[in-house]
Amino acid sequence: MKKNVFVIGLNDINRERLQRLRGADEIDFHGVIDPALIYETETFNIPAMLETAERQLNAFDGTIDAIVGYMDFPVSTMLPLLCRKFGTRSVSLEALLKCEHKYWSRVVQREVIPDNVPKFTYFDPFDDEALGRIGAAGLAFPFFVKPIKSSGSRLGFRIDSPEDFDHAVTQFREEIGSIAEPFDYVLGKADLPDGIREANGGCCMAEQVIGGRQCTLEGYVQDGVVTCYAMVDSIRYPQVLSFFYYLYPSQLPERVQKKMRDLAGTVMAHTGYDNSAFNIEFFWDEIQDQIWLLEINTRIAQAHCDLFEKVDGLSHQQVTVDLGLGRRPDMPRGEGAYKVAANFFYRVFFADATAARVPPPEEIEAVAARVHGTRIAPQVKEGMRLKDLPEQDAYSYAAAHIWMGANKLSSLLWNYEQILKGLNFEFSDIDE
Repeated sequence: MKKNVFVIGLNDINRERLQRLRGADEIDFHGVIDPALIYETETFNIPAMLETAERQLNAFDGTIDAIVGYMDFPVSTMLPLLCRKFGTRSVSLEALLKCEHKYWSRVVQREVIPDNVPKFTYFDPFDDEALGRIGAAGLAFPFFVKPIKSSGSRLGFRIDSPEDFDHAVTQFREEIGSIAEPFDYVLGKADLPDGIREANGGCCMAEQVIGGRQCTLEGYVQDGVVTCYAMVDSIRYPQVLSFFYYLYPSQLPERVQKKMRDLAGTVMAHTGYDNSAFNIEFFWDEIQDQIWLLEINTRIAQAHCDLFEKVDGLSHQQVTVDLGLGRRPDMPRGEGAYKVAANFFYRVFFADATAARVPPPEEIEAVAARVHGTRIAPQVKEGMRLKDLPEQDAYSYAAAHIWMGANKLSSLLWNYEQILKGLNFEFSDIDE
């Protein structure tokens, strides 16, 4: 009999990817929760979403062999709750929160890899004395602030002055409620230690600024064994915090990658994390030869799926599905059509604007056809205000994602420039 795997927020693109996985002919994939409720909004009613998922699963006339997801909040935090209720494999909620709760995660990291963790504290953005408390905790300008629970680069700010802090606090006070309420619901389901419960979903992190060459390590834990299987570089625009492209495989020296794998093994074992995928973002400060752990994510990086298909032959959703079914992950290596691959972000650096023209599908297809294997996914629609785009950083908007492969990096970058010349996005009502 076929196994039944339920995927939270399953959309058409990912259904196609899943059907290409090893062993997919022995699996029926079922969607749980309308993907629009996850992909197209920043407002998440987790109790209602869980109720919907439970109703769909209870109504299913067959075995429920796995419940999986490959997205950040709120999907990642709902999975342990659903899996516990329906008896499928998953990490425990507490172990997951030791990674996803930014303050708790830093506390746990500091216990085992203190030399690779920056100075940090948490603060209440509604506290008028917050800046003074941050200073009393040993942090000085510049530092970085972000919500206790955030996804992508949303509401992340570099703070170089009191004026920068005031600007960030204004944004937090306006927007953090959409994060705090659903995250506090999840925290209420967990057994939290003293000192952590006070750092609720409405709080923010302040951290020493760290930097260098950024990368993401992809891995998983199964039956207590930590396995790291790939490294992806995260390249930013010059002098800007926004990402330019993700590159696979990493160009970092092997000794640096090995050290990162060792650090990942130490910290993931310490959290008690098990039977699930993860990715960890690191910086390597090449001048100081210092490795910093930036953050832990409790899932595969969905933005990397196409990269793995291009280079290794399959999306690393293979890992997610195999873990959910209790199988040893069966990821190929180097079996794809390309030696290198990238996910480029076509960005505009406005405070806000209206998308006056978005290339229609036939134009997008014609441009993509210029370079074999290219996929272009516009993120905006005509008439849309950029501020309505979900999951954006504080400095730019990703108007489109472009996935490409090549046999060497120089060709990849050249081909991207050729694709850019054919894309005609137009914007009006621009707020610089």
